[in-house]
Amino acid sequence: MGSRRSFRSRAIVLDRTVLGEHDLILTLLDESGEQRRAVAKGVRKGKSRIAARCDYFCESDFLIYQGKNLDVISDAASIDAHHGISVSPEKIAAAAALCEIALLTSFEESSDTFLHPILSRALTAVEQASDQAHLDLAVAAYAFKVLAHSGWRPELGGCASCGDGNVLFFSVAAGGLVCASCAQTTPDSEPLAPSQVAWLRSCLRLTFDELLAAPIDPDTALFLLGAAHAWAATQLSARLKAFEFALSL
Repeated sequence: MGSRRSFRSRAIVLDRTVLGEHDLILTLLDESGEQRRAVAKGVRKGKSRIAARCDYFCESDFLIYQGKNLDVISDAASIDAHHGISVSPEKIAAAAALCEIALLTSFEESSDTFLHPILSRALTAVEQASDQAHLDLAVAAYAFKVLAHSGWRPELGGCASCGDGNVLFFSVAAGGLVCASCAQTTPDSEPLAPSQVAWLRSCLRLTFDELLAAPIDPDTALFLLGAAHAWAATQLSARLKAFEFALSL
């Protein structure tokens, strides 16, 4: 019998599931963008040497052995623990919402090199956010950017129904911004201020550095978070519990 193959995986911990008394199954987003699941044995014991590197939101360099059913983590070196997330419940909730989207937009045995770096940057943005408004903005921007990359890009240039450039409403059902005329036949259309239209476009256009540096009021940021949640939940056909909790704060 040949020895089990080992490999290294630089990855972000998206989720953890209890396995037995001392073990965890980690769901990871690999640097390649592939989603992986692996058992971290003994990490729930008080003296585990790798427990801290297997925590939620951590970026670590994992040494993994290929198992018969599940791969097994034998070692881990910290890359970025994102300690700044744990300073407040609001930042933890925001990071959980990011990872929830990452779980639903990444897949096993399917690489996409866009996914890991943008999640890493978004987690850092959560650490760097100076207030609740910028936390909401970071989560909304990540959701819109990742979904747009995955093929669910909202129409923000003109009316999603007729192409009219005078857009004053947002409709998930129609696929993005809509004009006043088309809004009359789209039940979920939400009226927008011009500044809200501009911010929706900025979520896709601006970098996280630019977004964090831009002044934004709490009401606008909350609108963006709600719009991103509605867009993501509809396109992914999923109830986003972590995102819902972030919205409730």
